[in-house]
Amino acid sequence: MIVRWKAVLAVALAAPLVALQPADVAAQNRNTSTAPTQGFADLAERLLPAVVNISTTQTIRAERSPQTPGSRRNQGPQGQGPEIPQFPPGSPFEEFFKEFFDRQGRGGQGGERPEAPSRRAQSLGSGFVIDPSGIVVTNNHVIAEADEIRVTLQDNTQLVAKVLGRDTKTDLAVLKVEPAKPLVSVKFGDSDKARVGDWVMAIGNPFGLGGSVTVGIVSARARDINAGPYDDFLQTDASINRGNSGGPMFNMAGEVVGINTAIYSPTGGSVGIGFAVPSTLARNVVEQLQKFGKTRRGWLGVNIQSVTDEIAESLGLDKAKGALVARVTEKGPADAGKILPGDVVIKFDGRDVTEMRRLPRMVAETAVDKLVDVVVWRKGREVPLKIKLGELPEDDQLAAAPPSGPGAPGVPRAPTATVDTLGMSLTQLTAELRERYEIPEKTKGVLVTKVAEGSTAAERDLRAGDVIVEVAQEEVTSPAQIVKKVTEAGTAGRKSVLVMVERRGEQRFVGLPVEGKR
Repeated sequence: MIVRWKAVLAVALAAPLVALQPADVAAQNRNTSTAPTQGFADLAERLLPAVVNISTTQTIRAERSPQTPGSRRNQGPQGQGPEIPQFPPGSPFEEFFKEFFDRQGRGGQGGERPEAPSRRAQSLGSGFVIDPSGIVVTNNHVIAEADEIRVTLQDNTQLVAKVLGRDTKTDLAVLKVEPAKPLVSVKFGDSDKARVGDWVMAIGNPFGLGGSVTVGIVSARARDINAGPYDDFLQTDASINRGNSGGPMFNMAGEVVGINTAIYSPTGGSVGIGFAVPSTLARNVVEQLQKFGKTRRGWLGVNIQSVTDEIAESLGLDKAKGALVARVTEKGPADAGKILPGDVVIKFDGRDVTEMRRLPRMVAETAVDKLVDVVVWRKGREVPLKIKLGELPEDDQLAAAPPSGPGAPGVPRAPTATVDTLGMSLTQLTAELRERYEIPEKTKGVLVTKVAEGSTAAERDLRAGDVIVEVAQEEVTSPAQIVKKVTEAGTAGRKSVLVMVERRGEQRFVGLPVEGKR
């Protein structure tokens, strides 16, 4: 279970009193990986003043809802009290609890509970100062839906904060407070240089107890926990608990290399698996939130999918790498830059694209309108291109594998061919078949009419109703063409053949082994 922590309490607890000493703590220790020989006390003493507690207040308004006679459960989701315990019928405890809950306003007349009063809920999280003028970074989920946000400094000073900007996709937010004097601040470091096994220090406000320090190591890099489209978390065994969210993770030079965001826990408490947004991702987002109040991400305008071993072999790549372009958005940046479906993006802006999920983050981090060098693998060779990035539209996806949908039922009445090695039957598209399978007129290709259970085609999720648009990156319009190209691939010593499949208007590539199951 992935948990994003902020402690929920009735009263915010203040941090211990420590005098503010403005300083550039990032320059005090240049050793970023090994533990200090004298321990962590000096480092913690320098960093603690820059870490703040964040308390939020939210008004929760209870709604009227019916209460049926004899019901033991709350009808409302929030602010309407606990469930009445279950007791045997006729038990004296049943009558006691029923009378108690009725006195609390849960009974009502005529089967309807009277409207409960609104209540104010408080929660606690952590943050850190990145500018002496009062710029604070935290997690978006720490301050989400808050009516009021207060920042508590290390000397117990409380300041009202306003939100400069927030980004839900990376779960980051930037706040502004107005201090009476400059605050101690910290700097972002380079999380790309953090290695598995490096020492790190986490500072935050666990359980609302105030400033607390834990240490551990970087346990893993580039973790994808399905929290958002740009997941690239650092994993650590430094203890992270309720209220630590939004707090910084430091290297041994006192630089912020991560923002503590979530933990994996089957119990709800720390089990030594915590996740932090890496500073190389956070820095760019924070800068844009300060400048624009929102993020302006680069946009390439493609749908991509992973390059499997079969796809790599069919394309002549030495190994599975890069991002396979399944679709190019019409009139988008990639379309203008001559990227084609079937291309594999292997380099972007001078960096290797080692796997598909790395590309969205690379593009998102790149400035809008920047002219970038892109290298694609096309028909057995590298092709250099120049692409001018656009701005990612709201609620759009930067790059994703096209979704799939169920094929329509029905048996076509047209000439068919069976590709025995792949386990599927094919037929030419006709007007009747287009209507039956709801295939648009603009779609050209060969219809899949049947897929044998347990076959290679079935294992690759091909279904009746799919349309094969291309084989080996060449268009096909008849079953005979597909049979010929599969045969040619086998004769040429290929172990697989690349097939473009369209389903419900969405296209994707599939690498099909030539010598598959029958």
